[in-house]
Amino acid sequence: MKTSDFDYHLPPELIAQVPLEPRDQSRLMVLERTNGSIEHRRFADLVDFLKAGYVLVCNDSRVIPARLKGKKAESGGKVELLLLRQIDNAVWEALLKPAKRVAIGAKLEIGGTDDSVSAEIIGEGERGIKVIRFPEETRLPKLGKIPLPPYIRTPLADEERYQTVYARAPGSVAAPTAGLHFTSRLIEQLEHKGIEMLFVTLHVGLDTFRPVREDDPRQHPIHQEYGIVTKEVASRLNQAKGEGRRIICAGTTTVRIIEGVAQASQSSILEPFEGGVGLFILPGYRFRMVDALITNFHLPRSTLLMLVAAFAGRDFIMRAYEEAIARKYRFYSFGDAMLIL
Repeated sequence: MKTSDFDYHLPPELIAQVPLEPRDQSRLMVLERTNGSIEHRRFADLVDFLKAGYVLVCNDSRVIPARLKGKKAESGGKVELLLLRQIDNAVWEALLKPAKRVAIGAKLEIGGTDDSVSAEIIGEGERGIKVIRFPEETRLPKLGKIPLPPYIRTPLADEERYQTVYARAPGSVAAPTAGLHFTSRLIEQLEHKGIEMLFVTLHVGLDTFRPVREDDPRQHPIHQEYGIVTKEVASRLNQAKGEGRRIICAGTTTVRIIEGVAQASQSSILEPFEGGVGLFILPGYRFRMVDALITNFHLPRSTLLMLVAAFAGRDFIMRAYEEAIARKYRFYSFGDAMLIL
């Protein structure tokens, strides 16, 4: 297995710059693993493919205003921060730009002249990541902006459009994008049909989206992300699995936490969980809980594409991507979706 096995060429014009309205009118490519068939529908048609008794698991993490602007307290030079992960009370890992000549102990002023908070560089991590303390952390949400991926260059008119309709647990620096297609009306239709909806939390970090640089993907380091599976959700998932009902995960982040917790117990029995999730799923992985997957179209050489290939088969997924490009599907965060049965 090589990283190049998960590479493909995407015409730049297929990178979606703005979300579709309404959300559920994005296209849906339906892949059937048992016979290798591919069908082309709309996301609103999801209700036609899920049956009564199925369990749909979604990630309710909410994107935080993680992009902050400010200046160096001593020189006044402008800086920009991207919060990545909270590691302690009022202490965050962050990317700082420009990062050069900002040493440990440097003081920053975040925000504008009339409304700012102080910050201090207290450490350094891998790949230029800074460790920063914010004594007035509670004021950061008012000073920050929702970060969009670098491949989206069109400003977002409504920042709420980069949140799922069920987002309620603040902590992500990128949206769990498979969930962006759901509308309140579609959720009502699914529940009315008898599909059980459950919510887990996995706060998405940028490391999830980084391309794999190593030739052998097994050498790629993946950092942990904070997740929660409550006692009630674990119990209901165990019951569904015991009764032979299918579990459908909306998004690769949902797969990672469900499978990560199951793997930790070395069984298909989930225990309640709160903590770091660092599972890296590659082809050859044996899925313990997930029976079907809803996902977007992912970047080449990414851990997300590798996870999807592990679930559906690498050759099948790469053929599906070729067809999606030929049919001009929209790719990445604001793009179209895929249902793998």
